[in-house]
Amino acid sequence: MKTSRRTFIKAGTMAVVGAAVLPRQVLASQQKKGIVGLQLYSIREDMIKDPPGSLTQLRNMGYKYVEHANYVNRKFYGYNPKEFRRVLDDLGLKMISGHTVMGREHWNETAKDFSDSWKYTVEDAAVLGQKYVVSPWMDESMRETYDDLKRYMDVFNKCGELCMKQGMKFGYHNHDFEFSVKLNNEKMFDIMMKSIDPGLVVIQLDIGNLYNGGAIAMDVVKQYPGRFENIHVKDEIEATGGNEKYESCIVGEGIVNVKEVMDLAVKIGGTEVFIIEQESYQGKAPMECMKTNLEVMKKWGYI
Repeated sequence: MKTSRRTFIKAGTMAVVGAAVLPRQVLASQQKKGIVGLQLYSIREDMIKDPPGSLTQLRNMGYKYVEHANYVNRKFYGYNPKEFRRVLDDLGLKMISGHTVMGREHWNETAKDFSDSWKYTVEDAAVLGQKYVVSPWMDESMRETYDDLKRYMDVFNKCGELCMKQGMKFGYHNHDFEFSVKLNNEKMFDIMMKSIDPGLVVIQLDIGNLYNGGAIAMDVVKQYPGRFENIHVKDEIEATGGNEKYESCIVGEGIVNVKEVMDLAVKIGGTEVFIIEQESYQGKAPMECMKTNLEVMKKWGYI
């Protein structure tokens, strides 16, 4: 996500047999398919006004998976975990992932343990049936120096262990500073990638946000093959306002070359989960943009 709110290829015997009898283009299309969901921050105003009604619209469009961005006082969009799980179940929707910031207040350095509030975050995510608990931000106090960042990457790994006990994975969602900030003359993103245990922590690569940090999505996927099982599908155009050079738009209409990045991410990145996110709408209604985004993903063969 932007700083404005500061993100399966299974080989087997049948696949081998199928490759011998299916046309190459059909097999390639099948290999693209994974889990396609929507980050609910994309329709944040709608979700504030009417969570069940907004989710119903998404379900009617064809969405099956969503990712939340609202967890306050142990409630999701005003519902306790069991209540919100019931809303999702009644609509046939699955909460594949969720965004909740893990800050320094959630780790007690003296006790070497997480705060109760963060433990509740993980427990409540499990009630929703999430696969991923994702922190979408890193406070500057956690990354002022190289040693600060390394220390919190150790905390990330410990959080991965905590989530694993609940059958989930911990993740971190990038913005732009991870690619523009250097510590000890090393790009912050590179420090993170070599410090986290990929078996415990997932980097949810936002392929749009990084452009404001001077990075290119295709290059990042190539640099770290096999490291991005969960990505944020986002496109970018030149911003019409604000302090950033780029803002998000409907996928396929910007500079990211989204389809090519996704195809490469499936081929070498290990990508299984694709979460659509759009935060700027260029005068269009957010809900209408989400319908168009899903139609584009269908056209590209990802649904």
